[in-house]
Amino acid sequence: MELSKKVSIALAETRMLILGAQILIGFQFRGVFSDGYEKLPTHVRYLDGLALALTVCVVGLLITPGPYHRLVEGGEDSEHLHRLATVIAELALFPFALALGIDIAITAGRIFGEVAGAVAGIAVTAAAIGLWYGMPRLRKRHIGGQERTMTNGHKAKPSSTPLHAKIEQMLTEARVVLPGAQALFGFQLAIVLTQAFEQLSSVSKIMHAWLRWRSSC
Repeated sequence: MELSKKVSIALAETRMLILGAQILIGFQFRGVFSDGYEKLPTHVRYLDGLALALTVCVVGLLITPGPYHRLVEGGEDSEHLHRLATVIAELALFPFALALGIDIAITAGRIFGEVAGAVAGIAVTAAAIGLWYGMPRLRKRHIGGQERTMTNGHKAKPSSTPLHAKIEQMLTEARVVLPGAQALFGFQLAIVLTQAFEQLSSVSKIMHAWLRWRSSC
């Protein structure tokens, strides 16, 4: 497979992952201002904060390949960029699985009780890690060995990326980031109408307004 095609696929995969992470982080921010949030036990709120921190890390990791491609590589396709995008996508899946499991545990705990919620959260996390890490590695041992040997033995020759390909990739990155930014902006607008927002200090309200303005830019 050509290097440009490999880079395009790797970047497309990180872009698909970031959409789900952006939506999830928006719901997590919105959940803090919900009326039922104050009724949660303290340890559950700490877990929710941990899930939010993990999701922020996921978003930060997944955003990295795009700016790196633009700023460091100058829009050129390279084997180093392909490896970077692949490693980052693999790293981001682990905290994403943990955050998803914590969110499921909190939600199921509110409905079925803390024990059932903990079981559901652990099951979801284990299933995600197994499907995202375990199964691909098992299949990698038995499938595609000959093809990988041929690919590894053939070094991709560096070539200049055409200008139209650079423009297309740049526009694609902008289009992928935009839906997540719009969703986060919508959550921030909805937060203003909650009762919890009225209890915030004036400084916190000013900071929230500033962040909302930055999201709209």
